[in-house]
Amino acid sequence: MTEQAKVPAIRFAGFTDPWEQRKLGELFFESNERSSSMEILSVSVAKGIYPASESDRDTNPGASLVNYKVVHKGDVVYNSMRMWQGAVGSSDYDGIVSPAYVVARPTIELDSTCFGYLLKRPEMLYKYLCDSQGNSKDTQTLKYDRFADIEATMPANLEEQRAISACLGSVDHLITLHQRKYDKLVILKKSMLEKMFPKDGESVPEIRFAGFTDPWEQRKLGELFFESNERSSSMEILSVSVAKGIYPASESDRDTNPGASLVNYKVVHKGDVVYNSMRMWQGAVGSSDYDGIVSPAYVVARPTIELDSTCFGYLLKRPEMLYKYLCDSQGNSKDTQTLKYDRFADIEATMPANLEEQRAISACLGSVDHLITLHQRKLELLQNIKKSLLDKMFV
Repeated sequence: MTEQAKVPAIRFAGFTDPWEQRKLGELFFESNERSSSMEILSVSVAKGIYPASESDRDTNPGASLVNYKVVHKGDVVYNSMRMWQGAVGSSDYDGIVSPAYVVARPTIELDSTCFGYLLKRPEMLYKYLCDSQGNSKDTQTLKYDRFADIEATMPANLEEQRAISACLGSVDHLITLHQRKYDKLVILKKSMLEKMFPKDGESVPEIRFAGFTDPWEQRKLGELFFESNERSSSMEILSVSVAKGIYPASESDRDTNPGASLVNYKVVHKGDVVYNSMRMWQGAVGSSDYDGIVSPAYVVARPTIELDSTCFGYLLKRPEMLYKYLCDSQGNSKDTQTLKYDRFADIEATMPANLEEQRAISACLGSVDHLITLHQRKLELLQNIKKSLLDKMFV
């Protein structure tokens, strides 16, 4: 590598020295200090190093901690079997980790947070994979002696290391904030879906808008919708998914129906309800905001009366309804369960008869969905910014 190549594309002002290429064994030594009386830490690809008490999973229930390894703040820790996936980070905590993990302690003064970022870069993950030992990816293990022999290009100046850490840390902080807001909004929506629609056997919801007092009606879906088999091949193709509902296929990352005939595609008008007959029990249903066409494998249900189909889009995705679809689907396994329209039409749903109440529910849940989408987009933008910075701030 030439001296000119040993500098990143983006660099903080005031730092001009070329970066150094060092073996990781020159920067870290393997620590085998043991303890059983400190807080247990976990290491994951997504979260790095964190207290196991913050995990949703039980940690080492009933097992002996006698061989657990001590971690000090500033140590680098990695999961030897998942290192090639990025299960590595620098620790902000004192604690102990499973003996299956490797604890690498700095031999010189350095900013370990900076190395936590450096060690998760794709170029490094590829090196770990090449240097891991095992018959398959599921058994690949990176021993410390192999880790120590891997070379990394690093800023020798401690202040430059700290500047990189501070910059990337601020982006991580924003990602965490938006992730928390996103998670809270998803939980809020789940709660609202539970409380703004009646439970099975009840005729009014737990939460209701002022001014609406009439009991809700129980109706068969076949009284509210009919199956439309209108065909066309000249309109925009739409997709239906569990996560996104109905959206233009052009917005999907996947190729849609490449080279196939569209002659039997079904027409969808705004306000139609569309579902994937094989994934209905998972929630692949929604009301359409678009005119377009869908695969013949989908069912298009068009309203027979004036109603707010957006409200029904929410109602039809509730867990109680998904269970009904599963019970009424036909097939030998969940992978082949199919909900035909005649079965769909026979399912009962409790609905507000008042059109204005339907619209009020749609508007309320729609505003929450709008906020969820905003935070999701901000998250994706910040994650792309971080990825770009990791590409350009390191060699």
